[in-house]
Amino acid sequence: QVQLVESGGGEVQAGGSLRLSCAASGYTVNSGRMGWFRQAPGKEREGVASVGVYGSPKYADSVKGRFTISKDSAKNTLPLQMDSLKPEDTALYYCAAFRGSFSYSSLDPRSYDFWGQGTQVTVS
Repeated sequence: QVQLVESGGGEVQAGGSLRLSCAASGYTVNSGRMGWFRQAPGKEREGVASVGVYGSPKYADSVKGRFTISKDSAKNTLPLQMDSLKPEDTALYYCAAFRGSFSYSSLDPRSYDFWGQGTQVTVS
């Protein structure tokens, strides 16, 4: 049984930083591509960043240069470092993982099989 649990969300002022973490159970973070997604009220869920088995990080244009995704093998977690936060980054952030092959792009939610419950990020 796969479980993904996000943590690290909170409220920060514009220009501040947060570090999110996704703890995986029943899934090894290095076994497949994982990603972070976000959804603001009234908007579609969108891909933020993803990283594959051998690295290959992908970022949405809106966060390039500000967010960094990686895998912590020792802790079996997926961290997302968020710097220079902007009000438009406010959303519920989800961690996701896939098993199998992609049918869509690496930042398309439809490519992913497992999801966490989300952690709230608010930038004021």
